[in-house]
Amino acid sequence: MYLNKALIIGNLTRDPEERQLPSGISVTSFSVATNRFWKDKNGSKQEDTQYHNVVVFGAQAANCAQYLRKGSTVMVEGRMQTRSWDDKDGSKKYRTEIVADKVQFGTRASEGGSSNYAAGKGAEDSGKNAPNDDHIDYPDEDINPEDIPF
Repeated sequence: MYLNKALIIGNLTRDPEERQLPSGISVTSFSVATNRFWKDKNGSKQEDTQYHNVVVFGAQAANCAQYLRKGSTVMVEGRMQTRSWDDKDGSKKYRTEIVADKVQFGTRASEGGSSNYAAGKGAEDSGKNAPNDDHIDYPDEDINPEDIPF
């Protein structure tokens, strides 16, 4: 059995670009940045940012083009695909991208919330304390399972 599955949560690095295929189907492409934090051998905090190209087809592509903007937080679920083509000068070009099956919208950067943490911004940008790698902030309120409507 084989599996080709990609799941990323991050922020858009640019506004989505919408195009139409000759058949009339909408195609939207955008780029998502994801951050990873860790401590090295010396205890120094390290950060790595990766950029992912995403392509969405159909009605979902039109929704992405309409509602997403640079800085928006998204969760993208799909499959990895590498395309190749010959450039004008005859050289071979490659592009690896995520072909999205599902795109879930998060908060926009201007709305605050968790998108500031996903973008790796500190306390001065979000008005909150910067996240601590060794500590999880749980909500103060207790959740009663009988209050859940399902």
